[in-house]
Amino acid sequence: MEAFRCNICSWPNAETLLPPDRENSSCHHCGSNVRLRGLLYALSMELFGAPLTLPDFPRIKSIRGLGTSDSNSYALMLGDRLDYRNTFFDREPRFDLTNPAQEEFGKYDFITSSEVFEHVLPPVVDALRNCRELLRDNGVLVFTMPYSIEPESLEHYPSLHQFGFAEVAGEKVLVNRTAAGEWQVFENPVFHRGITGDALEVRQMNETALRAVLAAAGFDDVTIYSGSYPHFGVVQNEAWSLPIVARKGRFTLRPDAVLELLEEWKRLAEGKRSLQQSFWFRVCRQMGLFPDPASR
Repeated sequence: MEAFRCNICSWPNAETLLPPDRENSSCHHCGSNVRLRGLLYALSMELFGAPLTLPDFPRIKSIRGLGTSDSNSYALMLGDRLDYRNTFFDREPRFDLTNPAQEEFGKYDFITSSEVFEHVLPPVVDALRNCRELLRDNGVLVFTMPYSIEPESLEHYPSLHQFGFAEVAGEKVLVNRTAAGEWQVFENPVFHRGITGDALEVRQMNETALRAVLAAAGFDDVTIYSGSYPHFGVVQNEAWSLPIVARKGRFTLRPDAVLELLEEWKRLAEGKRSLQQSFWFRVCRQMGLFPDPASR
């Protein structure tokens, strides 16, 4: 992997002979991997139209975001920069994507989720449809989940309803009672290690099925971030399990957010650096807030 600056902690990392891997830690400071850096790269591009490190995100508290079991490696900084709160299914602050409170609908500019949707109870389209309802009219869902480009897509427990685990002959089994009252027993359940413990793998989707379920949930604008951005250590060596953006509408800054951004730019302009050399002036120009003199 080439030398890169981590876009989560902004730490410079030296070149390494190890090939980039989606899951293995490759930032020597915050421990981030390609998956998390790819997620934050997609979020930066969607919100600001520019590849920013997380410490360089502007403080705009009128941009509201919802995290679903996000890693503290970026959740704490997002909370400092934006009106963002991180939530969990199994501990406080709790949030259930399959059954959110109605008053939460239409409140969020973005939702972030990394390796969650393979664990939510079926049908997964319900959770994705709720994500769309939680977003404002121009909101975006930015997420990752393991998916394949293989022809087969598997829903392991399509009738999962009331379930638990038991040990039989030294092996763990899943016991489920369907909504119709039928009992089911499944051997060899698969678990993934998460930040709050082990989580049951409920499905293995392929890209075709994932696109179809996003469309069924009401998202008609979906982008898979398949490109690499080696400057931030985002190097995609596979064609699957890539960061995904599902848009309710094309994100644009509301007037109050634009005002906050301009206030931050003004504070920088009053500092020691000249306006033309300031980082935020360049960001504002990339976002089209100021014309480029060279284009006149």
